[in-house]
Amino acid sequence: MPHIDIDQIFPNVIGQEATKRRLVESVVADRLPHAIMLCGPQGAGKLALAVDFARLLMCQNLSADGAPCSECLSCKMARKLEHPDLHFTYPIVRGTRVKEPKDAVSDTYIREWREMLLQNPYSNLNDWLERMKADNSQAQYYVAEADNIQRKLSLKSNQGGRKVMVVWLPEKMNQETANKLLKLFEEPPAATVFILVSEDPDMVLGTIQSRVQRINVPPLSRQQHVDVSRGSSSGMFLDLYIMLMRLAYQRKVKDLRDWADQVSKMGREGQKQFLQFCQQQLRENFVYNFRLPELSDQTDAEALFSRNFAKFINEYNVIPMMTELTRAENDIAQNVNSKMVFFDLAIKTITLLITPQTK
Repeated sequence: MPHIDIDQIFPNVIGQEATKRRLVESVVADRLPHAIMLCGPQGAGKLALAVDFARLLMCQNLSADGAPCSECLSCKMARKLEHPDLHFTYPIVRGTRVKEPKDAVSDTYIREWREMLLQNPYSNLNDWLERMKADNSQAQYYVAEADNIQRKLSLKSNQGGRKVMVVWLPEKMNQETANKLLKLFEEPPAATVFILVSEDPDMVLGTIQSRVQRINVPPLSRQQHVDVSRGSSSGMFLDLYIMLMRLAYQRKVKDLRDWADQVSKMGREGQKQFLQFCQQQLRENFVYNFRLPELSDQTDAEALFSRNFAKFINEYNVIPMMTELTRAENDIAQNVNSKMVFFDLAIKTITLLITPQTK
């Protein structure tokens, strides 16, 4: 097996060495499945992996070690995400731009999609919703998208090489849309490769799961995650989490109401991500008490807060607090009024911080 320069092949992906090597070796050994599904938590770099791998598959002059030449016309077009045989499909929202069901196809937002990926290949669903100006709308796949995918892949390859379809968040497909694509996933046209990218693979239709090769992408360390998300929501989430805990401890109900109003102004996907962040931080606050650094995975800023706050998270309240965060996340997903959800969470946090351990 020739030496593989992984960093050259995946310039936009931090870490994930084993996954990158596995993907390249499948091409070099001519064992590339017709459909793979990259699965893992948000922030692991799955979409960045998919995009860089798709660019590799577009190259018509691959080296012996699987590296794209970067000089052929296919490479140059793929670098800009404008290769006619490189296709993307992703959930969208209905709105002023998409009024009729027959028009609900991802190509409607292709300019915004390319701009987002070129600026930040680690973009998440909340970033995408902001690009579409979705407000509180939730993105999904519509039936028209299945017809759009079938039409694209029925056409002959423009450059005579592979056709690649990157499917982002297939868990956002309803059953009708997914069923229309089953045959295509099972028996795609010649030289066609599907790269699915999923954060919740258990929500993908089982018959689709059985037709793809699953590749699990492990989470990044907290520091790696911060490195790839600088300028995104991570710092804001930490500030909001610290504010919640401090105001709850001080029992400042009026300020907590203002806090709830502030959080409610985020889109629903952002609110869910914030609540997931809170759950992760709560776990780290609790683990900090064991004084076992190998169990902790925090950035310096997060650890600085844990140093003083961890003593307030203990065996008496950690499970009830986690339960309330999970309940709030479920409520947001079900479109419950977000101001009510977050103010209720804030009030309950006041009582849960005052336990037999902290009295």
